[in-house]
Amino acid sequence: MRPGQIIVLATPVFFLLIAIEFAVGRLRARRGTGQDTYRLADAVNSIGLGMLSQISAVLTGLLRIGIYTAVYSAVALFPGTDFWTTWYGWLLALVFYDFCYYWLHRMGHESAVLWAAHVVHHQSQHYNLSTALRQTSSGALLGWIFYLPMAAAGMPPLVFAVVSLVDLLYQFWVHTEQVGKLGWFDRWFCSPSNHRVHHAVNDRYLDRNYGGILIVWDRLFGSFKEEDERCVYGTRSPLASWDPLWANAEVYWGLARDSWHARSWADKLRVWLKPPGWRPADVAARFPKPAFDIAQVRRYEPEVGRGAQWFAGVQFLLLLAAVAVFLWFSDGMPLSRSSVWLAALTAALWAIGGVLQGRLSIAEALLVEAAALATASAALGLPWLHHATKPLALAIAVFIAARRALARPGGMTRFDALLVAGLVGSLAGDVLLMGPASLFVPGLVCFLLAHLAYIGVFRLGVGFFPRPAALAVTLAIGAAMYAFLWLGGLPAALRIPVALYVLVIACMAAQALGRAFVLRDAAAGWVAAGACFFMLSDSLLATNRFVAPLPLAQLWVLATYYVAQTLIVRHARPPD
Repeated sequence: MRPGQIIVLATPVFFLLIAIEFAVGRLRARRGTGQDTYRLADAVNSIGLGMLSQISAVLTGLLRIGIYTAVYSAVALFPGTDFWTTWYGWLLALVFYDFCYYWLHRMGHESAVLWAAHVVHHQSQHYNLSTALRQTSSGALLGWIFYLPMAAAGMPPLVFAVVSLVDLLYQFWVHTEQVGKLGWFDRWFCSPSNHRVHHAVNDRYLDRNYGGILIVWDRLFGSFKEEDERCVYGTRSPLASWDPLWANAEVYWGLARDSWHARSWADKLRVWLKPPGWRPADVAARFPKPAFDIAQVRRYEPEVGRGAQWFAGVQFLLLLAAVAVFLWFSDGMPLSRSSVWLAALTAALWAIGGVLQGRLSIAEALLVEAAALATASAALGLPWLHHATKPLALAIAVFIAARRALARPGGMTRFDALLVAGLVGSLAGDVLLMGPASLFVPGLVCFLLAHLAYIGVFRLGVGFFPRPAALAVTLAIGAAMYAFLWLGGLPAALRIPVALYVLVIACMAAQALGRAFVLRDAAAGWVAAGACFFMLSDSLLATNRFVAPLPLAQLWVLATYYVAQTLIVRHARPPD
C-alpha cells in the first residue's frame, strides 16, 4: 500500500479522535474543569495546511525518496535487507530515524532557512489534535539532508519510508491539552506535556523538547524542559492570517527582504543561516521590529458571519473528500496531472481561508473555485466538467459586478454598465471558444468587444491614455507578438482579425497602466496587473494555436485568464 493511501485510511481515525477531543473540551469547559481548545477557522486552517502538505508531498516526496535511494545505492555500508526486516532491525531503524529527526527538528529552530519551513507547524495559537496535522509544504527541500546517514548505513528505502511514517503518525496524539502529565512515560517518550512545552513561546520553554517519539534525546543533549507553567502558543511573530500560501511563504519572504536590504554580502548569507530572529545591525536599524512581549499576545480571531462559517465548513469537507481521492490515486498519476491537481486544490484552500478571514466574499470564493475547476478540467481533458465550470466562472463574475452596482445608492452607473458589459462579452467569448473551430472568429469578436468595454471602464476619471509611454510600450509588445505569430504561421484569413485584437488588447493594457500611474492606489495597480495578465494569457493562447503546442497549454492560458478577470472584477472601482 502506498503512503498516500495509508494517510487516506488514517484520516477517519484522525477525525474521530479530533471529535472526541472537541467533545471532551466542551464538556470540561461547561463544568469549569478545563477549556475548549477549538475554533473553526483555526482548525480549518491547520487541517488545510496538512492537506496542502500532503498533496505537495506527491511532488517533493520524489526529491526526498529519490535522493535517499540514490545515496543508498551508491554508498550503503551495510546494505543487509535481511537484518533491517527483522524485529530488532525494524526497532533499530525506528530509533535511528527518531535520532535523525531530533537533529532535523532542532536545527529547524536554530537555522532561519530551516525554520522558514518548520514555522508552519507552530503558527497556530491553539493547541489541539488539528494542530498536529498542520505541516509544512517545503520541508522536504532541505530536510532530506538529515536522513542521509541512514542511507549511508544501508537502511533500505522501503524500511526508511515505513519508519518515517510510523514516527509521523505517533506524533499526532501528543498535540492535546486534554491529557495531563503521565509520570514515568514523560521521562522517556514525547508526550502531550513534553510537546506542549515545545509549542509554547514562554521564555522558559522556547526551543525545547524536540524529540519525535523519544524525549531521551533532549535529556541527553540538554534541550529538555519540564512543563511547569501555563503555555502560550504560536510564534513570536504571529502569522495573523488564514492564508495557507502566506503561511508557507511568510518567513521566506522576511528572510529574502532582510537579505536584500543587508549591505554586507556576508550578512546577506548569514540571514539565512543564523538563528531565527537574527538580523544584520544595519537592517534592524532601518526596519526595526518591536520586542516580543508575551503580555501583549492576542489570538487572531477575525469576526465573520455565521453564513460565511457554514460556507467555509461545507466547502472544506468537499475539498477534504477531493484531496482524499487525489491522494488515493496520486502515486499512479503522471507528474503533470499531479501538478494540475495541486494547483487547483491549493486555489480552493486559499479561497476558503479568504472567506474565514473576511478578505473574500462567498461569491468571490465561488469564482476562484469555479475558475480553478475550469482550468484543471481543461488541462486534464475532462470536457464534461470543463463545459460546466468555464461559463459558470464568468457568470459568477457578472453576478458579483451586478450585485455590487445595485447595492450602491443610485443603482447602476455608466461605470457599472461598462464593467458588466465587459464581463458578459468575456462570458460569450468563453462559450463560443468551447465550440467548433468555426466559432473562433465570433469568439474573438466577443472578446474584442469585452476589451473595448474595459477600455471604457478604465478611461472614466482619467481620460484616454493618460500615460503615452505606457501606450508605446504595450503597442511595441503587441507588434512584436504579432510579428512572432505571422512568422509562426498565422493563417492569412485571420491576419486582420488578429491584428485588430492585438491592437485593442494593447490599448486596454495601456489604459489600465496609465490609470494606475494617475490614481496611484493599490486597487488601480491590481487592475493594471489584471490587464497585463490578459495580454499574457492571449499571447500564450495564440502561440499554442498558431505557432507550436505548449506543454500544459490550457493550464497556463486559463490560469492567467482567470487571474486577469478576477483582479479586474474585484478591484475595479468607479471614479470619485
